[in-house]
Amino acid sequence: MSVRNTNALKRSRLSAALFAALVVPAGAMAQEAQQTETEAEATTTSSKSATQLETITVTGSRIGRDVFNSVSPVQVITREETTLAGFNSTAAALQSNQVTGGTSQINNAFGGYVTNGGPGANTLSLRGLGATRTLILLNGRRVAPAGSRGSVGSADLNVLPNAMIDRVEILKDGASSIYGSDAVAGVVNLITKKTIDGVNFEAQHNATEAGGGDERRYSITFGKTGERSHFSGSYEHYIRNEMTLGDRDWASKCPIDGYRDLSVGDYWGSGDYIDPLTGKPKCWGLDAGGVTINTLGTATMGGFNRWRPNSAVTGGALPGYEGVNYYSRDTFDEKMLKQSLISPATTQTVFFQGGVDTGVMGDAEFYYEVLGNRRESEQTGYRQLSYDLGPDNPLLGDLAGQLPIWAYPSDTSNGDYVAARTFIGFGNDKSEQTVNFWRATAGLRGSLSAEWDYDLMVSHAKSDADYTFQSFLTDRLAKSLDVVSDGAGGFRCVDTSGGCIAAPMLNSQTLAGVLPQQWKDYVFVPVTGNTMYKESTVNFNVNGPLFDLPYGTVAGAFGLEYRRAEIDDTPNIHSQNQNLYNLTTSDPTRGKDSVWEAYGEIELPLLSGVTAAEELTFNLSARYTDYDSYGSDTTYKIGGLWTPISWVSLRASYGTSYRAPALFEQFLGRTSGFLAASSDPCNNYGSRPATSPRYINCASEGLAPNFTAINSVRVDQVGGGVTGANLSAETSDAFTAGLILQPEFPTVFGDLSFAVDYYDIEVENGVAQMGASYILTQCYNGTPADFTANNGLCRLITRNANNSLTVQNGYFNLSTDKVRGLDFTTRYVRDIGPGEFRATAQVSKFLEQSSKVFEADPLVDYNGLVNNPEMTASLDLSYKVKSWRFRYGAEWVDSMSSYDYYGEDPATSMYKLSVPSYLLHSASVQYTGDKWSVTAGARNIADKTPPTISNGAGIWNTVGNSPLYSGYDYFGRMFFVNVTKSF
Repeated sequence: MSVRNTNALKRSRLSAALFAALVVPAGAMAQEAQQTETEAEATTTSSKSATQLETITVTGSRIGRDVFNSVSPVQVITREETTLAGFNSTAAALQSNQVTGGTSQINNAFGGYVTNGGPGANTLSLRGLGATRTLILLNGRRVAPAGSRGSVGSADLNVLPNAMIDRVEILKDGASSIYGSDAVAGVVNLITKKTIDGVNFEAQHNATEAGGGDERRYSITFGKTGERSHFSGSYEHYIRNEMTLGDRDWASKCPIDGYRDLSVGDYWGSGDYIDPLTGKPKCWGLDAGGVTINTLGTATMGGFNRWRPNSAVTGGALPGYEGVNYYSRDTFDEKMLKQSLISPATTQTVFFQGGVDTGVMGDAEFYYEVLGNRRESEQTGYRQLSYDLGPDNPLLGDLAGQLPIWAYPSDTSNGDYVAARTFIGFGNDKSEQTVNFWRATAGLRGSLSAEWDYDLMVSHAKSDADYTFQSFLTDRLAKSLDVVSDGAGGFRCVDTSGGCIAAPMLNSQTLAGVLPQQWKDYVFVPVTGNTMYKESTVNFNVNGPLFDLPYGTVAGAFGLEYRRAEIDDTPNIHSQNQNLYNLTTSDPTRGKDSVWEAYGEIELPLLSGVTAAEELTFNLSARYTDYDSYGSDTTYKIGGLWTPISWVSLRASYGTSYRAPALFEQFLGRTSGFLAASSDPCNNYGSRPATSPRYINCASEGLAPNFTAINSVRVDQVGGGVTGANLSAETSDAFTAGLILQPEFPTVFGDLSFAVDYYDIEVENGVAQMGASYILTQCYNGTPADFTANNGLCRLITRNANNSLTVQNGYFNLSTDKVRGLDFTTRYVRDIGPGEFRATAQVSKFLEQSSKVFEADPLVDYNGLVNNPEMTASLDLSYKVKSWRFRYGAEWVDSMSSYDYYGEDPATSMYKLSVPSYLLHSASVQYTGDKWSVTAGARNIADKTPPTISNGAGIWNTVGNSPLYSGYDYFGRMFFVNVTKSF
């Protein structure tokens, strides 16, 4: 027997005792995963036949081995676990706190926000370092980005073939030297079922008790294994219903400031303004910012007075209207409750995989995979309409010629100075996305010799997305407001070209949103853009033994890889021409990049089966990268596994990683957004000392000390390549160390395993935007000499003729991000009575979550702040007896507080800046028959609602008074049933 085979047997002897702890299992079925073969990217196995593949490859390595023995922390989640937990999609399971440690994720509650990948996309961020720093693999091969709009740069979890997923392996440290760019925070490898003979049907329905947000998934999987070939595939149809804000009591309650009056004690809302109409704290509408509706604004020096129609007012400055202040103005419309809390979506997914033994080229197997997915998603929003009228505009009716003029001309005043501005509750609007994604992979793998294998793989992916949303067109709105009398008591457009429809006269009905449908259809139209993303990969890998050492054989894997990616986002022509009224405008995003890479990995078995070293193995890997966009780079990683005695193992690794800038970070076309007018640093700057830099800088622009901005601050986002920033790659260092214990108790006491892993990841030269608020503050607080010379960040700011500001917020190599923490896993298995009991507890504890923008800035630690929990935990208990399995689960998020960060004393602050700990319970039961199974249960059994914070602080995005945070459950009590049948 060779030394190589002897070492394999010794490691096999240890694997039974150490496997569960080494891979840090996620639940009851993790241990069985060692018997399922993993096909990792460019990793080969001996092609004995289509169904006899003897070695496996752990995520995080390209070297095939006989058992799992990872030197890096790998978490394994099986399909059975996700079904028992009630998840109806792989995306939901991956975004759970059990995987993410409580870090915030872009999920289905973010449809109304501007996010990378566009509305409806679901992405994954490990360690809180961002989705672009997390690599997603399917059977070891990259899942290309998908989504809509210009900022597509991460895999969309919606494209995954849920029906075919057997298990998920999650590598929780950097692995750029193994997999290339993006593998900074970790790698998620989804493994499909490999052997399917026959046909399997599956259906699952998740229904919420309160209504809305129901999910249904129907799938069929099929396959056939022959003597020299195998084939399998799946089709699935997934439907998620919309959940609106009105569907949940806690969300439909209008957000209040949430101040407290300390003189009466710690009472929620006791310090708020009490609305005399309701006797309750003032309701601020569903945007939590106080949208003004049903209101007319008349121009004054520095702003607008607000008026509400009231026919009882016959005198005063504005007959027929009563003046309203900040608190008494109207801010709520019942239509706001129709906004999407959870976006509805429909996806259809097809997946095929297979292989054929060719009998040539080293008994090579030709293999292939085809993945196709179509997502149709939409969101319901709410829109306010504000347009401007000149002093003599006939649409003002009796007010024409009676109003003072102070405001500069605007986009809708047709060259006139502004006398009046409407604040109309226009109603609901719709956004829709249709994303078609496909990926085709083909390869040839076989033997170069008796012990060396090869794998040649080619893959191409394409995402083609149409995105549609409704918008007012600036030119049509302006034309419709430029009117004269039609001689019949109505109005007609001065410019009648293009079928212009005149706007309605200003009155109480108009301000209340009761508008002619014909005019609405003319000025408010759907606009559609298209996003195309393509990615191609060619990889060649060889794998085999190098030479023998006294205690084993040194194995190696070496390869070459070429990747090419291209993005082409073409916004609607109205968006390109800046013709979307009070909405984002965008230029096309077009660019491409390519990379050549060479990599190698070796494993050194230094000791085995000796005193104080049952096993001592080191793993070394390195990669050379040459990007077309920024040049070459190298990364490396070294890891080791030491088992001094059979029930104790220690592992550690240190490595460097990198992330090439995403295509949108390099080539994003100029995309505009807006900040509130109050963000202008010169607002009421006269209240500051006359010697302060801000006072001097604002005065140098010719602004009066009592200047008040009335126009929003425009923010233009733009890619680094467009601004000439010449982005380079991010670099990072990652260190992990772990201890695994599995005491050798007598069988009667059961099996106990415990693992703790420490991680420390620091990203430098990070690609980031400084943020418009940061740019404004740093510029206007800077030295007057630099301000006058337009130096530094002031070069990114322009004050326009109407005294409004435009800020250029591009991508630069700026930031530093650092995370440190501990992952704990405890698993206990014991036979009790006629069945088997399993318990798994996981705890994630962050020690640091810090970042900074510039090198000279101090690191700011956000650990423990609201939306950044310091600790999360999960508990999974199951009992299997004969054909039955019973499961209980708990998910816990630690309390969070932002008082210290904002310099507030919890005892004296008028704000509520903290949330208590959050605990969810779930339970299920499963019965497995001969060729069928039924699983039923409930999630969030106690119907736990998210905690609340003070909206008056103006710090967080919220739903009602609850933080917009993926770690909380918005569905409420949910029941689920899953049925499978095999033929």
